[in-house]
Amino acid sequence: MDLLAGYTFLQLALLVAGLALTGIVAGILAGLLGVGGGIVIVPVLYHVFSGIGIDEAVRMHLAVGTSLATIVATSMRSMRAHRAKGAVDSELLRGLALPIIAGVLLGSLIAGGVDGGALMAVFAAVALIVAIHMAFGRESWRIADVFPAGVTRAAIGAVIGLISVLMGIGGGTLGVPILNLYNIPIHRAVGTATGFGLIIAVPGTLAMILNGWGAPGLPPFSLGYVNLIGFTLIVPTTILAAPWGARIAHAISRPALRRAFAAFLALTSLRMILDLV
Repeated sequence: MDLLAGYTFLQLALLVAGLALTGIVAGILAGLLGVGGGIVIVPVLYHVFSGIGIDEAVRMHLAVGTSLATIVATSMRSMRAHRAKGAVDSELLRGLALPIIAGVLLGSLIAGGVDGGALMAVFAAVALIVAIHMAFGRESWRIADVFPAGVTRAAIGAVIGLISVLMGIGGGTLGVPILNLYNIPIHRAVGTATGFGLIIAVPGTLAMILNGWGAPGLPPFSLGYVNLIGFTLIVPTTILAAPWGARIAHAISRPALRRAFAAFLALTSLRMILDLV
């Protein structure tokens, strides 16, 4: 299949501009909310891939894998920006690293064995839950005053890794509200959660490359379920924009932004649910 067949110069220019803009928005959100750009990149890539006729059987896998690859670069830049402001809890990050990796490995095995509809269902369900939390949750809500240790800590890390790799997102989408519920201040939760993205995205990307190697229906310039065209267009703008979001995060209050982002997630979720049914 020729990825560019039948496209005019204007259509291709709009495609490039759209992916570049996606990268800017994703980078800002990665630094600003600690959600990782994947929560934006995955649905956009899915619809872009749909619009250019990529096989439905690999479309969602390709969006997830490509998103994870972009998060490797985004999270590195965003984490450095937050670390410079003293907002990364390195001890907690080290304590969660192995459980998150274990969750990523399990999630990668599951992702390689299910169809795109199952991945869409996971993304839609979790995105809707996150949207409800962002719209109606309160940063003052607490489960406990101290983050748990032992088995509970390991379970939390594994769940973050498992769900995040199935969705193709950085761990901040789940990590920020979870850390905040355990009395970690929101700016420190955002900064620490940027580190989750790197822990998740590196093994997750490698797994999606291996899972998709030689799969039928992949477009040209793909390494398994990672499309290099999408990666090349999105990564430079996410790297550029991630520090902007980190600076904004330390300069503004965010209730209105949280509600607007919640609306975006809810609409994205509902659109995917409609596609499924």
